[in-house]
Amino acid sequence: MSIAEYRETLVVPPGRSEVDVAIVGAGLAGTVLALSLAKAGRRTALVDPHRIHHEEFRAEKTRTEQMALFEKLGLGPVFRSLVTPMTDLHVFRFGELFERKDGPEFAFSYTPLVNGLRAALPAEVPLTVGKVAEVSTGPDRQRLVLTDGSVIDARLLVVATGYSEAVRRAIGVERIEESKAHSLTIGFDLAITPQDFGLKSLTFYGRRVADRIAFITIFRIGERMRANMFVYRTVADPWVRAFRENPQKMLLELMPEIAWRCGNFAVAKEVEVRQVSLTTTRGHRRDGVVFIGDAFATTCPAQGDGIHRVLTDVDCLVSTHIPAWLETPGMVADKICAFYDDPIKIAADARAMRASIYARRITTETGLEWRLRRLRNSTARHLMVFGRRFREAGKPVSLRPA
Repeated sequence: MSIAEYRETLVVPPGRSEVDVAIVGAGLAGTVLALSLAKAGRRTALVDPHRIHHEEFRAEKTRTEQMALFEKLGLGPVFRSLVTPMTDLHVFRFGELFERKDGPEFAFSYTPLVNGLRAALPAEVPLTVGKVAEVSTGPDRQRLVLTDGSVIDARLLVVATGYSEAVRRAIGVERIEESKAHSLTIGFDLAITPQDFGLKSLTFYGRRVADRIAFITIFRIGERMRANMFVYRTVADPWVRAFRENPQKMLLELMPEIAWRCGNFAVAKEVEVRQVSLTTTRGHRRDGVVFIGDAFATTCPAQGDGIHRVLTDVDCLVSTHIPAWLETPGMVADKICAFYDDPIKIAADARAMRASIYARRITTETGLEWRLRRLRNSTARHLMVFGRRFREAGKPVSLRPA
C-alpha cells in the first residue's frame, strides 16, 4: 500500500469504541505493539494526532539482536522491507583499520520506518487520528476522550508517546532527568554515492578526549550515504555551531585518515542535531495504565539500545503480561507492576542506562580512574592491531619479549 493510499484509509470515524487495549502514540513503540496485538487477535485502538508521522531524526541503525526480536513478534518481513542490510562493517581506531565485522546491521530512516509499519496495520486495528483531550484511569476501565468528541473505553491503556509529556502529565506521572543533555546525535547525508563509497558501513572512533566524540558511523540507506556522529556536548556549544556551519572542514581536521573513503566529507544536506537526556519515570505504578519505550525511560542512542528497549517492552507485554491480565477481571496496579518487575525488562533497561553512562565517562572523564581505563583499553587494542599486522604479513605472532 502506498503512503497516498494509506492517507485515505485506516482512520476511525468519531464515535465510541470499546477495546481490550488502547495505545496512545503511534511511533515505533506504539505501532509495533499494535501490530503485535493484532496478530494475537486482541481488540486494539491506536491513537495518534497525525496520519503520517512527521519528519523526525531518531535512531537510524540496529543490529541482529533487535532483528531477532522483530522476527519473534512476527514482524520480520515487514521490517526487512523497510531497511537496508549491511554485512561488511569496517571499524577504525587510532586512525587505521582496526577490524572488519561480518554483521549484519540494518539501516533506516526513522520516519519512513514508522510510516511503513503504520501502513502494515490491518483493518481490524486502524489508526485513530486524534488528540487526547481527557484521560481517566482506574482499576477496571480506562477512558480516552478525543478533541473531536469520540470516546475510547479500554481495559488497558498503554502510553507510548515518546518524549511528549501531555498524556503523562494528565495521568500524573513525572519524568526524572538522570543526566540532562547527556549526549548529542548529529546526522547528515554525504554527497558521495553508495557506488563510489564502496563499503557498506564504516565506524571511526574519536582519538582525543578533548574532542568529546564517541564515534562517527557512515552507512548506506537505500541509495544515499548517511553519517551519524555521537558527541558529548550541548546544542549551545560553540563547537556544535561551528560544526553545523562547516561540517566538512571540521571532519577533515578530525578524521583525515578516512576522508578519502567518504568523498572528503562533502555534505549533501543540512546537518540535523538531536539532544538526548537520560530520564526515568516516577509515579507510574498505578491502576490501568502502562508506559513503554521512551515514554517510560530514555537512554543514549550511541549504544543502539533504544530500539532494544522498545522491542523488549513490546515482547514482554504481548507474550506474557497482556494475555495474563486480560484473563482475569480488573486492571489493578498489582497486575500492572508485574511488567515493571519483569526481569527481562529490568535487564534491558539497566543495560541501556549502564551503557549510556559508561560510554560518556570512558570518552570524557579526566580523573585518574578513567585515564587508567582508557590506557588499559588502548593498550589491549594496540596489541590487537599489532597482531593483525603480523597475521596479514603471514608472520607468526609472539608477544613474548625477545
